[in-house]
Amino acid sequence: MKQIALERDVDLLLVDSGDLHDGTGLSDGFPPGGVDGHESNQFIAKLPYDVMAIGNHELEVYANTLDMHTNFAPQLKGRYLTSNVNITVADNKGNAVSVPVGNRFAKFRTRKGRCVTAFGVLFSFTGNVKNTTVQKVADMVKETWFLDAIREEPDFFLLAGHMPVQRDDWPFVFEAIRAVHPTTAILILGGHSHIRDCVQLDGRSMALESGRFMETVGWMSMKLPRHKSDTMKFSRRYLDPNRVTYEFHTRHVTRHLDTPFGERITKGLLALAKRFDLGFTFGIAPHDFTLSRSPFPSEGSLLSLFIEKAGSCAIPVALSVNNTRASIPSFFIANAESQRFDIYAGPFTKDDQFTASPFVDRFLFVPGVPASAVSKILPVMNGEGDLRRRSAEELDRREKELYASGNIDAGFKRWLESMDQQSGEERRAHGNLTLGYVTTDSCPGVGDDTPHAPMPFFSAPEFIGSNVPNATSDTLVDVVFLDFIQNSVLGALNSVQQDQNFSASDVRLYSNLTANQVLGVYAQLMWN
Repeated sequence: MKQIALERDVDLLLVDSGDLHDGTGLSDGFPPGGVDGHESNQFIAKLPYDVMAIGNHELEVYANTLDMHTNFAPQLKGRYLTSNVNITVADNKGNAVSVPVGNRFAKFRTRKGRCVTAFGVLFSFTGNVKNTTVQKVADMVKETWFLDAIREEPDFFLLAGHMPVQRDDWPFVFEAIRAVHPTTAILILGGHSHIRDCVQLDGRSMALESGRFMETVGWMSMKLPRHKSDTMKFSRRYLDPNRVTYEFHTRHVTRHLDTPFGERITKGLLALAKRFDLGFTFGIAPHDFTLSRSPFPSEGSLLSLFIEKAGSCAIPVALSVNNTRASIPSFFIANAESQRFDIYAGPFTKDDQFTASPFVDRFLFVPGVPASAVSKILPVMNGEGDLRRRSAEELDRREKELYASGNIDAGFKRWLESMDQQSGEERRAHGNLTLGYVTTDSCPGVGDDTPHAPMPFFSAPEFIGSNVPNATSDTLVDVVFLDFIQNSVLGALNSVQQDQNFSASDVRLYSNLTANQVLGVYAQLMWN
């Protein structure tokens, strides 16, 4: 594409809007003593990115943030932008200082000589690890360095960032620039909420968000007019990243699509996968298990497989191995978001395990809870029944708290559900379209590059659990849960019974297995 841009004598910029950690074996499969993403980022740094922005997943483990600051950012030569994100490190005198992870902003000229002022902005994230700092976007735009950076007018402003293009804080940045430059073009490339979306804040701007993971390549084009009074022309496209898409848009057939540089990247990635043993097969999955395309509970639900499937679900099976408490009645609780991606029929490999269940959460437990109370815990945690009715205001507050901590599941599920409700059953019935995203956004024209039928969508509760032990009401049960939801579990326990006030001092470690290992152990035991 860079070569085609050269032939057409136009500028083509490659931009990334954040999150290079968590969710693939190439980043997460490192051996003990390694750093998440360090090896995979070496390949990303080789790509001809013009601007990259930081994401919240770069801030959840200090070693990862430090690696980005020390090893990755320097390779981008000032183009890894962290406008409102700092890391605390020791200076050459041993004093603790707070410095940008990358660079606050960048000013550069394109190949065609156009002047660009770029920023990399993260949403107001509250789940960052100690010794990192995320400044609120509303405060960032008041900083002297920011006001100085926007004083000189470029040909266009490029705002990359891990922040949704609607219902978040981009307007603070946009309006701060507009106060100084009312007509200068502004391009916004957002992210984080995992959806495809587009909006124009005025006639001389466009904001594009390109889905999640590597499911979408976002394309935005702009034609700069000679005179500021002339109308600007924008277009956008959501590309499915596969060889057919790449062949079509590069006008290359398969045998000419791969470049020597690309083949070297592929060879390096395959070597890394071999070094991390990502092809190791735990077992053979008998069929697909999906997060939201099958009802919960059901045979096709990954959440059912993980915790609910009667008699043979992953958590109880895996955690019973070499566990001295395996004979004691137990009840298991997890948050649905602990699982991140579907499992497909066929070999279930180490790489698949990282993709489906990447989070390194520990299993804790509270012993000695009466079975009569255990059956009431999940309804309370999910806000059901008379025990705890949540108002609309409380639900909204809860969602905002989760969003600030990095959890975007509620909004992403609404997006999937809206697609299915609008045209899902009808378009799937035709049978001539593959399943995929069917985007409705706020920009003119059709955005999806490839037509699809929407995926079926089924909702699941925020918290999920195993079957309650078949025991008398006074039987004492181990309540086992992920450390991520400890406070929610303890709160529910104390609301469903008054015999004991449970606190963190009552919590113990249940198993040395972590959440991201459960499916692999289960597959070895049950799928061979």
